[in-house]
Amino acid sequence: MKKVLIAVICAACAVAFSTQAQDAQKAQGGSKKGHKMTEEQKTLWKSMVAKYDTNGDKKLDKEERAKISAEDKEKLEKAGLGKKQGKKASK
Repeated sequence: MKKVLIAVICAACAVAFSTQAQDAQKAQGGSKKGHKMTEEQKTLWKSMVAKYDTNGDKKLDKEERAKISAEDKEKLEKAGLGKKQGKKASK
């Protein structure tokens, strides 16, 4: 009986800590990806979307990303939005 009670208490604590961590992340402006863009990054990203979004969906799909110039890719990387800043390179 004691083992069951201890297991239930441990499970309740785990749920409480998990919920608290999620609330803290939301309060800090975090997202599922763990990154919130700065105003500078948002401005740069909006300009890239305006420049390269050919189908008008306000997103850059795989084909549109492939058309980004080397100069613009460098700008994105310097701003922390490019692959060299921790994103995985695609095969």
